[in-house]
Amino acid sequence: MQLFLDTTDVAVLKELVGAGLVDGVTTNPTLIAKSGRPILEVIAEICDLVEGPVSAEVAATDTAGMLAEGAKLAAIAPNVVVKVPLTRPGLIAVSEFAVQGIQTNVTLCFTAVQAMLAAKAGATYISPFIGRLDDYGADGTDLIAEIRAIYDNYDFDTEILAASIRTPAHVTAAALAGADCATLPPNVFLDLFKHPLTEKGLDQFMSDWAKTGQSIL
Repeated sequence: MQLFLDTTDVAVLKELVGAGLVDGVTTNPTLIAKSGRPILEVIAEICDLVEGPVSAEVAATDTAGMLAEGAKLAAIAPNVVVKVPLTRPGLIAVSEFAVQGIQTNVTLCFTAVQAMLAAKAGATYISPFIGRLDDYGADGTDLIAEIRAIYDNYDFDTEILAASIRTPAHVTAAALAGADCATLPPNVFLDLFKHPLTEKGLDQFMSDWAKTGQSIL
C-alpha cells in the first residue's frame, strides 16, 4: 500500500520523507488556507521534495474553471495530480484531463456508484472519505471494499486512495479492504510506528544491555 501525507507543512515533509516511506502528498483548500501561503508556491515546494504524486485541488466549481485551474496546477511539475470534486462538472473536467494526459484525484467520494462514475470518467485516483463516513454513522471501510469489488469486476485502472484517515486502525482496515493508497495526517503517520509493547520491549532490551557493560563499537 502506498502512503501519502496529507499536509502542506514543508518543514514536516522534509523531516518525514527521508526514510523512503512516504510515496506522495495530498493537499486541499483547507490545508492551503492554514498554510497562509500562495498555493502555487506551496505546491512547487512540495514537488521539489517529493518524487511521487502531489495532489493540488482546484477551487472552481464549474467545468471551464476547473479545466483552466487544473492546467495551471499541472504545469507546476510533472508529478502534480489535479484534485477535482466528485460533481457532474468535476467529472466532465476529469474526462477532458484524461484526454490531455493530466492525472486526476477525484475527491469527496462517499458512495461506490460515485466511485464507478469517476473511474468511467478516467480518474487516476478516487478518494473515499472513510473517517467522515464513520462520523455519519456509516462504515467507511465497507465503502473501500465495495469500490474494490466494482473496480476489479470491470478492470478499472483508477486507484483507491483512502482519505479522511483518523487512526492507524483506519490504515489497517483500508489495506485489508483493498485500498491502493492511503493519505494520512503527519501525526497519524508517526503513530503507525508505535505500540506500547514495542516501547516496553525496547526499554527492557536496553536495560538488560546496560547491565552487560558491553559496547558494540
